[in-house]
Amino acid sequence: MKLIRFGEEGKEKPGVIINDNWFDVSEYIHDYDEKFFEGDGLAFLNRIISDAIPVAIGMKPVSKDTRLGSPVAHPSKIICIGLNYSDHAKESNMQLPAEPVIFFKATTALAGPNDNLIIPKNSKKTDWEVELAFVIGKKASYVAEADALKYVAGYLLHNDYSEREFQLERSGQWVKGKSCDTFAPLGPYLATQDEITDVNNLRLWLTVNGKIMQDGNTKNLVFKIPHLVSYVSQFMTLLPGDIISTGTPPGVGLGQKPEPVYIKPGDVIELGIDGLGSSKQVAVAYSN
Repeated sequence: MKLIRFGEEGKEKPGVIINDNWFDVSEYIHDYDEKFFEGDGLAFLNRIISDAIPVAIGMKPVSKDTRLGSPVAHPSKIICIGLNYSDHAKESNMQLPAEPVIFFKATTALAGPNDNLIIPKNSKKTDWEVELAFVIGKKASYVAEADALKYVAGYLLHNDYSEREFQLERSGQWVKGKSCDTFAPLGPYLATQDEITDVNNLRLWLTVNGKIMQDGNTKNLVFKIPHLVSYVSQFMTLLPGDIISTGTPPGVGLGQKPEPVYIKPGDVIELGIDGLGSSKQVAVAYSN
């Protein structure tokens, strides 16, 4: 299944994509949130749509011109993994970690896949990072790696925007440079595991103003998804709907030669992952 949330910001409704058409499932589902995943909502939704014609059971078609929001509503946390591609660690002049590097993004950074990117107030070094993210499907604590995929609801596209001065030059933890409003556009949709043949062989790419900047493959992940689920769950309880983003391949603005390149107002950032669609953000300056 492919899950979407559509509508005005803050008033999104749950929907599904069936044969490339969008349908409203708000008659059956309140939202794609912790309660939905915890209550085995994916199985419930699958039973509804698997053997039925959507319009025959009251699913209203949704125009593809409708705004999309984050496919997941109100996650308790957004967990990110740093330096998880060896070539990205090299371009960042950082040593490849012996264990996964964990940091957080504030949930207020969530945005729709095609919403504008707001360059933060006083920002000089806003950067892009295309990433594969996944969603936790059920409560997870001290999970064995062999069982880890049982806890994954599905996968989605994420642009892990970063303000490098805030992140690297202002002391403290990376979270300051990762959590600005609109710094976590997700989607266009959440794809359940059965939609993806091999999550360890997906091309991911990103362009700025039409120029290819990142072009990588998930086969180069240092720590794979089962290891990440197991590892993170040793330190905290993962709740249904939590998002884990797996890291970015090389080609970020910070690593450009001979000088770093950062986002400016008017820039158009487009990105995608095989099987997970694409998204587009236009950068705009912060205003009160």
